[in-house]
Amino acid sequence: MPSAADALFQGNLLLKTLRAEDRALLAPHLERVTHQRGEILFAAGSEVTTIAFPCGQTVATLIIAMRDGRSAETATIGREGAVGGVVSHGYLPASTQAVVQIGGPILRMDAGRFQEAKRRSESLRNLFTRYGDCLLAQVLQSVACNALHPIEARCLRWLLTLQDRIASETLPVTQELLAAMLGVQRTYLTRILRTLQQQGLIEVGRGRITIRDRAKVEAAACECHGVVRHHYETVLGAGYDRRGHLVRVEPPHEAASAERIPQRESA
Repeated sequence: MPSAADALFQGNLLLKTLRAEDRALLAPHLERVTHQRGEILFAAGSEVTTIAFPCGQTVATLIIAMRDGRSAETATIGREGAVGGVVSHGYLPASTQAVVQIGGPILRMDAGRFQEAKRRSESLRNLFTRYGDCLLAQVLQSVACNALHPIEARCLRWLLTLQDRIASETLPVTQELLAAMLGVQRTYLTRILRTLQQQGLIEVGRGRITIRDRAKVEAAACECHGVVRHHYETVLGAGYDRRGHLVRVEPPHEAASAERIPQRESA
């Protein structure tokens, strides 16, 4: 039966895969808190003083906001990852705003203590460098997707990404939120969702969108969702099955990963 300290790590994939000695470095400094939808973990320009590990169905989104009030999502992070300066040293200003999109438990830790733990453990440094690479891949793929793919494909990509992280066909997302994430007007998105619903891909309800056929949605979406998922599986050794359930695949050998992915000081 797992100890109380081990149970602390079960809700987040990165923490769950840590070695016992690395867990011992982090466990005394992790605090479990509950965040509600809409709460801001950090704002653009502010110092990132805390590392946040979403647990269970909790989902946070990194958002870029423009002066005219418009915004767009750059990365969606759930139980597979962490939010904050995971590979940087010290307190650095945030380039984005991190907002809780689906509320729930989060394990948080002071960024300074986290950096000290990484300094003491090569395996911890390697794991979070690999995770930083995966997060960067998600952001870069999102940039290309937003520039090159039609709104219908982008919409389906975002819904698949969210389903991966909460493992449910019914997604607690409003049309207002989805429009904000995609950087489009609500009225325009409503027409897009109506078309996708008529195609039998989704069902739109009040405050929720249901994916009716995951395989068909994946086929209709652009390749970006699959590319990012494959990168996570290859580099980090973690991914989701077709039902959106979190799985652990055979991780790459740490020494080989360290050679393939150079250590970076900031991300």
